[in-house]
Amino acid sequence: MHFAKRSSLLATIMSYITKALLVSLIQLLLVGFCLPLDNITVGKSIRDGENLVSSGQNFALGFFSPGKSSNRYVGIWFNKVSVQTVVWVANRDHPINDTSGVLSINNKGNLVLHHKYSNFPIWSTNCSATVAYGTVSAKLLDIGNLVLSQTDSKSIIWQSFDSPTNTMVPYYKVGLDRRTNVTTFLQSWKTSDDPSAGSSTYQVDTSGQPQLFIYKHGIQKWRTGPWNGEELNGLPQPQHTSTFRESFVNNEDEITTMYQVLDKSIISKITLDESGHLQTYIWNDREHQWSGIWYVPQKDCDNYGLCGPNANCNPFKDEQFRCTCLPGYELKSLNGWHMNSNRSGGCLQKQHVSMCGNGEGFVKVENVKFPDTYNAVVEKHFSLKECTMGCLRDCSCTAHAIADVRRGGSGCMTWYGNLTDTEMLAEGGHDLYIRVDATELEKYKSKSFLTRKGKLAILVVSASVIFLLAAFSVYWFRKRNIRTIRYLNNDSPREGDNHEGGAHLPFFSLGTVLAATDNFSSSNKLGQGGFGPVYKGQLVNGLEIAVKRLSKSSGQGATEFKNEVKLIAKLQHRNLVRLLGFCVHSDERMLIYEYLPNKSLDFFIFDKNQKSLLDWSQRFNIILGIARGVLYLHQDSRLKIIHRDLKASNVLLDATMNPKISDFGMARMFGEDQVQGSTNRIVGTYGYMSPEYAMEGRYSTQSDVFSFGVILLEIITGKKNTDHENERPSRNLIEYVWDFSREGRPLEIVDSTLAQSYPIPEVMRCIQLGLLCVQECANDRPTMFTVVFMLGNETTLPSPNKPAFIKTRNQNQPESSTSGGGGSSVCDITTSLIKGR
Repeated sequence: MHFAKRSSLLATIMSYITKALLVSLIQLLLVGFCLPLDNITVGKSIRDGENLVSSGQNFALGFFSPGKSSNRYVGIWFNKVSVQTVVWVANRDHPINDTSGVLSINNKGNLVLHHKYSNFPIWSTNCSATVAYGTVSAKLLDIGNLVLSQTDSKSIIWQSFDSPTNTMVPYYKVGLDRRTNVTTFLQSWKTSDDPSAGSSTYQVDTSGQPQLFIYKHGIQKWRTGPWNGEELNGLPQPQHTSTFRESFVNNEDEITTMYQVLDKSIISKITLDESGHLQTYIWNDREHQWSGIWYVPQKDCDNYGLCGPNANCNPFKDEQFRCTCLPGYELKSLNGWHMNSNRSGGCLQKQHVSMCGNGEGFVKVENVKFPDTYNAVVEKHFSLKECTMGCLRDCSCTAHAIADVRRGGSGCMTWYGNLTDTEMLAEGGHDLYIRVDATELEKYKSKSFLTRKGKLAILVVSASVIFLLAAFSVYWFRKRNIRTIRYLNNDSPREGDNHEGGAHLPFFSLGTVLAATDNFSSSNKLGQGGFGPVYKGQLVNGLEIAVKRLSKSSGQGATEFKNEVKLIAKLQHRNLVRLLGFCVHSDERMLIYEYLPNKSLDFFIFDKNQKSLLDWSQRFNIILGIARGVLYLHQDSRLKIIHRDLKASNVLLDATMNPKISDFGMARMFGEDQVQGSTNRIVGTYGYMSPEYAMEGRYSTQSDVFSFGVILLEIITGKKNTDHENERPSRNLIEYVWDFSREGRPLEIVDSTLAQSYPIPEVMRCIQLGLLCVQECANDRPTMFTVVFMLGNETTLPSPNKPAFIKTRNQNQPESSTSGGGGSSVCDITTSLIKGR
């Protein structure tokens, strides 16, 4: 009886225990393995699979694996966002390769990450403060800050906000704490799958007047202007200006900036991504994704110092006219910016200028982002008049401006030396006063006088003159364009066409060309192309040009000339050579290009002495530049262009070894939906022509991919595709590379002048990519979009099949064709082997 009662009581107790365990398990599952604690103390820890959530549930701390990686990291992420978005990583450079991680506080009061069965720290806070055992706890605050503090005094020993990664959340400060000498900044992830320290940083520069910079590989990429009392000058403002508030502190304790969100329901972040772009996002809960508000840099003028010192960049003008000298300055180089891809030369003070006590004054430049303030000084209590007088008294002062725009403006900021990285702004810009000499000042005063006093009279007269000029211009341009189009569409030029200009290109008279080239002097001859010689010239304004003079005896010259004028005039890309204009006189036809001092690619890679000047880094940049240029032709330009004659001699190099694709005489334009074209007139260069084009006249974007693959292999090996060498028994370079690659010895084909001073994985990737580009079947070759992606990302490349123009061989048998007549099957066609010319 008693036994039965005890059994019944025991069964009841077990039932209650079972229900309690089930309820606890369900609760644990519902909260996602979140600890019921809001802190970590000695004796308590977080293991992989457990999360610590802040008191307001805004953030969570735990273990995670980024992207496709299987490595484990300790991080903090938004708890109320359906897409896991990590804002801080503890062990970013020290991942765990399994799920045995434990985060706890050790007996020295440090937060330590270690393996489950080891106390050896993988990552630690490494605090030097002496604390009593058991008096330290770690707590995740609801602003996303993990704080290690003493339990009794609440004094902070360490906080995650002092060791950030790539993301800024509200109340996180970027800058310098002068009390602790701790600098906080953002540093990008290496990739989306690897949170280790990347190449880009966003931080405060405290030299001169503080401002913020984005650095990439330690080089200035973009900057804000200084704080103007309301905002950072030049920093884009969020669309929701009533929601976001930006603040900046510069006192004896700190130089920091942070932002707040006034609407607590909005979740936001600022992230520095792997490419060096700073982007602001808000969470869109309806669409379950992050929506971008703004990002920088986003336009050419955002790039630091694009136009060089003492220049102003205007993003609202056409690219070639964006840079202008500030008042009182003139171009350092006669070439200027319009014909030069490297614009960093900038401007110098005019030589006749006397800038010390000789009647100089200031010219106002309106609505700009202030120049770099590394050489600027601020006087907080000066008025604008006092600022002007103070700058005039100091002969080394070059410009001044109002420092604080609040309450009508106060304070004085003065610059000493060069004025770098000035930019016109659509909004949020300020007035900058540039110091000029008396002569220059008088010019601007005269302009101002005419503007004020003679505005009405000038408007009336100007309107009349403009009307007459417009009427004449319409007549003249219509006549000119009709005659130009007639010439470009007919086989032979008509009388008088020597005075015509291209539809989008300036016309150069024969006299101008003769004067520039010294009557085509042999000393100015740069080389001999397929359709005639090329000469170096210099125009009267100092601009250096290259003149391609089409041979009179060339039967192809007229057709290719017209084709090039029509096509290249509409193309603008940093990796395409710029056509500046053309000249037609009787049976003379000439194309005028920008002059590139480093000649062509073949001059370097095929010359025993010159090839040693190209290290791997330069070669890779050339490869990438060519790829981007071809991608632009195939996909990104207004036209879809097939070049059809890509080769090393048609890749020119500018002063900084930036590659530019030239010679569009054989190019063809495709319709948007057109995939392939065909011709009975095979033009191009053997050794670079794809099999389907060389044998059947079929060409497409994949024909250019084949040519690019040949150039890529030539750059790696330093050998021509069609050369026959004793140490290279293979018939061509493609077969030579394929043989060594198939035998597991691909690095043996790399140019010996590189002396193995190159990154092996990158070179291996380029060899494999080159072989993929020269596949027999056009459909097996990657597109240029894929090529550019593969060059810039560490993605897995497919294994190449046997490339084109390779005979099948037996080990004990000389080369023989697999089909009669010396042909080999290529996809679904039979081709003959091509011999180099």
